[in-house]
Amino acid sequence: MTDAIECTYCGSDVRRHDPVFVEELEAGERVPAGAFCNYACLSSHIDAAGLTTGASCEWRPE
Repeated sequence: MTDAIECTYCGSDVRRHDPVFVEELEAGERVPAGAFCNYACLSSHIDAAGLTTGASCEWRPE
């Protein structure tokens, strides 16, 4: 049995690196949304999945 936590992006054991854990809110509760080796894997995952397409913190039509 292994205690490895797989990186959502590259599959490596995140505990061998400088891990970043991501959570989301579902029905007001925080739930795990991913584990990444470091910010480089998180950034690559965001780019590869197109997670910023159409996203904005605030939008004001001119």
